[in-house]
Amino acid sequence: MPAANSLPTILELQRRLDAGETTSVELVEQALARIEDPAGEGERTFTAVWADQARAAAHASDTLRAAGLCRSALEGLPVSIKDLFDVAGKVTKAGSALRRNAPPAERHAAAVERLVLAGAVLIGHTNMTEFAFSGLGLNPHYGTPTSPWDRANRRIPGGSSSGAGVSVADGMAVAALGTDTGGSIRIPSAFCGLTGFKPTAARIPAEGAFPLASSLDSSGPLAASVECCAVIDAILSGEDRPLPEALPLQSLRLATTKTLVLDGADAHVLTTFQRTLDTLREHGAQIDEIEIPEFLELADINSKGGLVCAEAYAVHRHELKLRKAEYDPLVASRILRGKDIDCADYIELHAKRHRWIAAVEARLQNYDALLLPTVPIVAPTIESLQASEDAYFAANGLILRNPTLINFLDGCALSLPCHKTNEAPVGLMVAAPAYSDDRLLTVGRSIETALAT
Repeated sequence: MPAANSLPTILELQRRLDAGETTSVELVEQALARIEDPAGEGERTFTAVWADQARAAAHASDTLRAAGLCRSALEGLPVSIKDLFDVAGKVTKAGSALRRNAPPAERHAAAVERLVLAGAVLIGHTNMTEFAFSGLGLNPHYGTPTSPWDRANRRIPGGSSSGAGVSVADGMAVAALGTDTGGSIRIPSAFCGLTGFKPTAARIPAEGAFPLASSLDSSGPLAASVECCAVIDAILSGEDRPLPEALPLQSLRLATTKTLVLDGADAHVLTTFQRTLDTLREHGAQIDEIEIPEFLELADINSKGGLVCAEAYAVHRHELKLRKAEYDPLVASRILRGKDIDCADYIELHAKRHRWIAAVEARLQNYDALLLPTVPIVAPTIESLQASEDAYFAANGLILRNPTLINFLDGCALSLPCHKTNEAPVGLMVAAPAYSDDRLLTVGRSIETALAT
């Protein structure tokens, strides 16, 4: 696959737009051509494409630019929207056949509204795992787009923001808006060779986004670089702040751990992760290996299904009684685990989470970030996971494991590509506790710069 840094960045495209080297209309037409290419992944990547609307918005953006007006660094750039965010006048299907004929949204989701006001051109709704409940990206209703790596063998794109990842990797959008409840931004970023940012959940408004688990859901970008993610995060959060600048790695104190996060890892991920740590150390980074025994406790804490099953069941219990046969059975079975979680269990889960967060934060308090593989294995083939429910659930658990740690922490995290050109994509997760977002983006920018040299 192409080099991880080969995609144009948001700021590079803005420079080209300002210089008259391209126009928003041209960028949108290029994106639409890639979506419509019958030999490409567009049909499986998007559940809806708004070509006429996008062309009109691009023309308006070019007119504003000609008059000297630019609303933000996203001005005139095509952006894809995961199909669980409301877009005014469009049906939010959330990857499900149940919602094909749902009433169109009356207004934009809050996050979408902020993108529109910033001048982004909405190109379409992207495919996803049904109701966002899997890290694999398979969808029996709308098809499954493939990872850009090893397309001949049809590898999974990662989920649940599967179409989001492929839309950016294949140039069908400059950036994507996704969600992350247990890794759903970072996993497709890792498998598609992109940069993805899961912010502290409370920083981005959730209004108008179809929920999976409100205690864990977060919204954020998938894009070409840390800087791109920072541009979009500032818009989504409504925070006016300067873009992160790379710091000397000698000024950072980083942690890594072998507790749980390397268990079951394949040889390529282990080799790539170790090579990445060695490279950062060569650039002067101090990286301490620490123990985080709390990571080993999480499986037991969530043994009944955890917050995600409890809260997902609360959302779906009425539809499951009436229309269970219309659900993806692999999704329905996971949601139904929440049926047996009673009020006392749920309250106890929150209490355990608060204690767990405090313990993990204490271990990380002297570090700028924690480094670990985003996913411990390379993307498996779609066929292998469709062939066996046991293989599906085993892969899903392993692929979600590392990212889920940071969701339960209520933290923030980047996934950065750290593989070499033409290697299987591997993501480096750079994570920190809640509300460390600004510092984390700076750390990520510093690491990204070192890995590029």
